[in-house]
Parts: sequence; C-alpha cells; structure tokens
Amino acid sequence: MSAVVYEQREVRRARYAVAAVFAVHGAVTGSFATRVPWIQDHAGVSAGQLGLALAFPAIGASVAMPLAGRISHRFGARPALRGLISLWTIALILPSLSPNLWTLCLALFVYGATAGMADVAMNALGVEVENRLGKSIMSGLHGMWSVGALVGSAGGTLAAHLGADARLHHGLAAASLTVLGLVACQWVLDLRPTQDEEPPPRFALPPKSALLIGAVGFCAVFAEGAALDWSAVYLRDRLETSAGLAAACTTGFMLTMALARIAGDAVVDRFGAVRTVRAGGVLAVLGGLLIVVAKQPAVAMAGFALMGAGIAVVVPLCFAAAGRSGPNPSQAIAGVATITYTSGLVAPSAIGGLAQLTSLVVSFGLVTVLACGLVAFAGVLRSGERDRRRTSQPDTAVPGPRP
Repeated sequence: MSAVVYEQREVRRARYAVAAVFAVHGAVTGSFATRVPWIQDHAGVSAGQLGLALAFPAIGASVAMPLAGRISHRFGARPALRGLISLWTIALILPSLSPNLWTLCLALFVYGATAGMADVAMNALGVEVENRLGKSIMSGLHGMWSVGALVGSAGGTLAAHLGADARLHHGLAAASLTVLGLVACQWVLDLRPTQDEEPPPRFALPPKSALLIGAVGFCAVFAEGAALDWSAVYLRDRLETSAGLAAACTTGFMLTMALARIAGDAVVDRFGAVRTVRAGGVLAVLGGLLIVVAKQPAVAMAGFALMGAGIAVVVPLCFAAAGRSGPNPSQAIAGVATITYTSGLVAPSAIGGLAQLTSLVVSFGLVTVLACGLVAFAGVLRSGERDRRRTSQPDTAVPGPRP
C-alpha cells in the first residue's frame, strides 16, 4: 500500500512538473511575439519579407517534430525533455541576433524546430500522466501554456515600452526560462523503453488515426490563428474602432482561451471528450456568426470571446486522443502536431488572401464553416477514452515508470 501511495505522489508531482514545462514553453512564445517589430527593424526587412520569415517556424517544426519520439526512445523521456526544452528556450535569442532576411529565416527555422520537438515531448509525457491519473489533465496543461504565453507577452510589452534592446531582453528571458525548465524537468516521469522495443523511425507518415484526429485539430487551430492575427484588424477596419479597443479584442480572445482550458478538465471528466468538443464547436459557430453579422464592436468582441472558449480544449484533447490511439504515442502526437502547425501556418495567409478577393466578413464565414467540423467530427476523439476511464478505479494501483 505504501508503494502505491508513493507512486501516486510521484505521478501527481509529475503532473505539476509537466504543467511548469508547458508554462515555460508558452512564455518563450509570448516573449518572442511581442518583440517582432523590433526584430523586423533590426533585420531591415519589409512587411512582405517578414511574412515570409514568419513561415519558417512552422516549417522547422513540421520537419523536426517526427524526431522527438526517436530522441525520447534513445535517451529516455526525462533527459530528452530536459535537452529539448533547453534548446527551445535558448533558441529564443537567435531571431533578435539576425541582421538580415536570410539569417532571420534560418534563425526562425531553428526556433520552430526546437519548439516543435519540445512540444511533442512534453505532450507525450502529459498524456502518460493523464493515463496514470485516470482523469483529464491535458486541457489544464495547455491552459498553463496560455498562462505562460500571457506572462511572457506581458514581460515583452514592458520591455518594448521601456525601449529595451530585444537582444538583452531575450538573453535574460532565455537564461531565466532555461533554469526554470531544467528545474521542472527534474520531476517529470522518467520513462524508458523496454529492451525489445523498436525505436520509432526518424521520419514516418502519421498513422491514419492521427490524420482523422488532426483534421479536428486543424479546424480549431485555423480558427485560433485567424482570430489571433485578424481579430484586431477586423475591429479596426470593419467596425472602425480605435487601435486600443482592437488590441483589447485579441487580448480578450486569449484570456477566454486560457480560462476555458484551465476549467476544461473538469468539464471533460464530467461529460467526456466527444460531447465537450461538440459543445465547444457549437459555441465557436455561434461566435463566428456573431462576428460575421456584427455592426457594433461589442457584438464582434463577444463573438471572438465565444470562439476562444469554444475551441480552447480541442487541441489538448486531440493530443490526448492521439496518445491513446496506437502503440506509438509520440509518433501519433507528432502527426497531429504537424497537422495543427500546418493549420496555424495556412490560416493567417488564407484569411488575408480571401479578404483581398472578397472581404473579412467572408473570411470569417469560412472560419465559421470550419468550426462546424468540430461538431460533425468530434467522434474521432473517442479513441482510448474508455480505457483511460477504467484506469481511474479507486483501488487500481498506479504503475511505476517503465524499466
């Protein structure tokens, strides 16, 4: 009995450790995003060139994410996450050091590659902790990522307001976040492969199950990318609001996402992943309709808030379902992550291109249609849900780390 209690404590401690790693990962993203104007000026690139450069993080992530499973297999989950999260935090420094377009593209490729590999590794560990606890935690973990992103962006906003050099700001942020990441990694689960377990391939096509799950994630991330990059523009250009109110709309969208993710685990445990995503899809569709028909800023802001709440838990649940969908969780998670990263890459340019041809109203009409996919195809997230619930029986021993 004491061994079981010890193992339960170890898993609970691992949950908080992984949550801290998620927050560190998000803080890097928030720190970078707020200094993009400084980086643009320092590299001397135009708006079009900056748009090209900002495609490279998604390209780097898509290329490198399949490697995360092999790295974890070779070194073990804890050392792999320790190394990958450190590479990611250190990569924060690279874009601000870039003097021209080509070095900026290279820096952002490395930045995205390290981000993607760390993303896969921490989500795989999060799924393992969730399975051992027998209850949903992935939504809360992604909520911690959102909290970290908000903290990082707040620090970046302060640095920009003070006129701080982004090289100094990112150097200090990288050093602090590296230390925090290394400390948190001391308590994550140290999973090791069995002696007869085959290493995952360096590169492999995502399994069919990951493609179906990834399609649901694609719909959610498309809406997220559209709202994050275009909500302020929508209010400013379509509804003629002030720049401050337009920016507040984007902040409100991010806050509703963060709050919904933190509260999402209790909802998932009560109603299940499928019904939660379907209900979220309904909220997202209602939000999209409000955005499309809005004549007043308050209506559009309410629509973006509803959309943020509706899509908030979808990606965490997609990762959780992928991790339970087959014999190789890292490969399935990498497949889903690749699809969602691609959606995040496609969404801003697709919205802009369609708006150029028609209008932003039509663009967000497309977002609303894609949100309907969350309602229609949520059933693919049922994979492994019953198995996870069976592990939640009160007298079931929590397994220790694999030898």
